[in-house]
Amino acid sequence: MAFLITVIAFLIVLGIAVLVHELGHYWAARISGVKVLTFSIGFGPSIVKWTDKRGCTWKLSWIPLGGYVQLYGNEDIFDRKKYDALPKAKKKGHYLSAKLWQRIMICIAGVFMNFILAFAIYTGLFYVQPRVVQLPVVGNVVAESIAWNAGVRTGDRIIRVDGKNINSRRDVIIAQQLASERDAMMVVHRRGENVVVRLAPAERWGIEFNPDHTFEQPKTIMGAMHSGAREVYVQSKTILIVLRQIITGERSAEQLGGVILIAELSGKALAAGLIAFLSLIALLSVNFGVLNLLPLPVLDGGTLLMLLTEGITRKKIQGKMLEYIFIGGWIFLLFLFLFVMKNDILRLFS
Repeated sequence: MAFLITVIAFLIVLGIAVLVHELGHYWAARISGVKVLTFSIGFGPSIVKWTDKRGCTWKLSWIPLGGYVQLYGNEDIFDRKKYDALPKAKKKGHYLSAKLWQRIMICIAGVFMNFILAFAIYTGLFYVQPRVVQLPVVGNVVAESIAWNAGVRTGDRIIRVDGKNINSRRDVIIAQQLASERDAMMVVHRRGENVVVRLAPAERWGIEFNPDHTFEQPKTIMGAMHSGAREVYVQSKTILIVLRQIITGERSAEQLGGVILIAELSGKALAAGLIAFLSLIALLSVNFGVLNLLPLPVLDGGTLLMLLTEGITRKKIQGKMLEYIFIGGWIFLLFLFLFVMKNDILRLFS
């Protein structure tokens, strides 16, 4: 029963993030006058499908690891001579008939919708359940812990970690996670002066915060929107920092997780309640948006880079080389998928 609940939770969480993303591409294409041939949630053979009056086939497919929107003529980017040879009537609704700015809009619309979804969820959650902020004032330091040995003491107020301003307990937690495999430079305010301490890498620093230094933000729609926007920004920035650390070797790539980790977290979030479940949907939507913006072939970020290059150089990017680049992108994503699956399996049985 628990396994079934986990699977259902996973399908809902990933399905919503994918659906919203692909709807962004779909609506942007429709607005730009580009014909949409297929809208699919999942890959492979379809479970159910139907065709609407505009000729778009809507599909729910068996492999629930993403989705796609197929646009009329999109494949002609590899050989634009095919497009040039089309009669005028056949060029109507063609992807290459859209202006450059329209193709850019189609490209980024999916990511935009992912951020909008996360913003809407967080705004609603902060409005229904006002944000409680705990100030970064140290209430206790565990004896002989990393923080104790570094010189952090009760009553210290943490003001910076690695040059980043700290305004809440949550900021400290994020900073600790980002510095999990290296020393962290912390600045604390103590009796009128700032003191710099160096904390060695550790899963926990051993800092307990003073619960008396806590306040609740006012419950207003504008305050909830501000908190929602800040949450999306902080999470996006954190994801990019973690990716940079993995690329530079500062953080182990074995920390990357895939579909098994998402499924596990989905099941736990659903069991924890609606707020936790909605929070996970928002978090995954932010991840989906940020990762799709990476400048890699077959991702939206790679397409965006290609379109911007066309706009700057005024030269069309096409030919076999472009096709090989896309094939290389798919191969890279396949190896990345297998790598994170390995991480998930090792984590599952460790």
